Amino acid sequence: MKVIGIDPGTKATGFGIIELKDNKYEIIDYGTIRPKTNLSLAEKLREIKECLEEIVSKYNPEAAALENLFYAQNVKTAIVLGGVRGVILSVLATHECPIFEYSPLEVKKAVTGYGRAGKTQVKEMVFNLIGIENKEIEKDVTDALAIALCHLNSISFLEKIKNK
Repeated sequence: MKVIGIDPGTKATGFGIIELKDNKYEIIDYGTIRPKTNLSLAEKLREIKECLEEIVSKYNPEAAALENLFYAQNVKTAIVLGGVRGVILSVLATHECPIFEYSPLEVKKAVTGYGRAGKTQVKEMVFNLIGIENKEIEKDVTDALAIALCHLNSISFLEKIKNK
């Protein structure tokens, strides 16, 4: 199963595509969508949409995983992030890609085994599980990969239960 994990943001939207084959994780691609800083919000959203359209069309993931919007420092931030999420959800729905959402606690627990794990611990586990050598990967990408891993772990667990 090929999954795209997405960490939404107006400054940087991280994405990571992982495929689970024969009980092994294979990293397909990852990166950051960075709209130009001098653009209006609408133009940034258009840029995010266009880049994500290209990524989803190229890799055709079987599922998408995002973190639930659960907390924002202020109302304005929440509204702007909601716009980014709306664009992402629209692109995924247009491609008929099933969407799954997970809380930060679920993501941390799926990746590290502990729901209150720190960012460093999550990053190290993502690197270990996927076999990434490049330790300079951005936080947004690490978060996107962790969300994709969370979904793959959840699906694998449910399949094991179903098959018993």
